[in-house]
Amino acid sequence: MSSAVPAGARPSPNIWHHPATYEIENRAVDPDGRLADALRARADWTGRTVLDVGCGTGFHLPFFAAQASKVLGVEPHPDLARVARRRVRGLAHVEVLDGTAQALPLPDASVDVVHARWAYFLGPGCEPGLGELARVVRRGGTALVVDNDPTRSTFGGWFRRGFPDLTPAEEVERFWSAQGWTRTPVDMGWSFEDRADLEAVVRIELPVTVAEQVLAEHQGTDVDYAVNLWSRSY
Repeated sequence: MSSAVPAGARPSPNIWHHPATYEIENRAVDPDGRLADALRARADWTGRTVLDVGCGTGFHLPFFAAQASKVLGVEPHPDLARVARRRVRGLAHVEVLDGTAQALPLPDASVDVVHARWAYFLGPGCEPGLGELARVVRRGGTALVVDNDPTRSTFGGWFRRGFPDLTPAEEVERFWSAQGWTRTPVDMGWSFEDRADLEAVVRIELPVTVAEQVLAEHQGTDVDYAVNLWSRSY
């Protein structure tokens, strides 16, 4: 992918460079619907306006569109945004906009539910993005952020090995709590159709040496995977 991206966008090491493989990963995520259930438990988007920040190729837009009255996707990478528009072109109540998390192209108090999943690397230093959420969410609305939980699960262990300089989990949790967010731990998992798909995804998610190590150690096509669902009502 070669199109210019707006200033301030944080490059994603996986979907920006490997969108086809990332599509495989999206299909493998949450095979039992546990994360989907947790999202619904925190926010009912039926008949409401949903914003997906960092929507990428729009994989999650149809999921929200099934119940929402309007769905907006915001994506900084122009090529990914084009793919997202093609994905939802038959859905009249879905629109994909170019933009970044820290400068959302939306009016004040214009959405009811915000979803961000591994799209904007949230935590200490992401205050501009959180400020934008507070601006665009209507009173009574909810923001939902899905991020890795590196403290547990098989994938969490892999993630710690691959990125040993991560901000400590307790510091991240203090940050979110101070901002008024609530943590809901979710055990979701990966389940791939075949071993080749799992191997391809692991190789875009982890540094080369660590990826090869964990693939040599792990058998099968399923991986237990824990995430944190952070939520805040406005």
